[in-house]
Amino acid sequence: MDAEDEKTFRGAQILLKFIGFCLFILIGGWLFFGPQYNVWSERLRGEAELARADANRKIQVLEAQAENEASKSLADAEITRAKGVAEANKIIGNSLEGNEGYLRYLWIQSLKTNKKEVIYVPTEANLPILEAQRLNK
Repeated sequence: MDAEDEKTFRGAQILLKFIGFCLFILIGGWLFFGPQYNVWSERLRGEAELARADANRKIQVLEAQAENEASKSLADAEITRAKGVAEANKIIGNSLEGNEGYLRYLWIQSLKTNKKEVIYVPTEANLPILEAQRLNK
């Protein structure tokens, strides 16, 4: 072997020893830090799931609160509407009180535009006069 081949052979041996040392360090590091990484990774995954569950719970609480406020607002609006209808009915009732002649006039006017054949006129007892036999003819 000449000097140059000897030098190349020594260089190859050093390179192989360096590669072996690097592999030893990598495998040793993987064996030592691998389980610790798995623990760390699982802990992060658990924290992420906990944060997601907490966020979902907060969303559900906020949706329930919004629904509660909406139902209260709808109830308040319905109460306000009912008060308005009651007030309107009271005003109409007061204006019609003692105006029996006007109400009869309106009723008679509506009879002119009525296209029905049978008209039931209430009696004093507010019972209609029935003409059951008239339709059988």
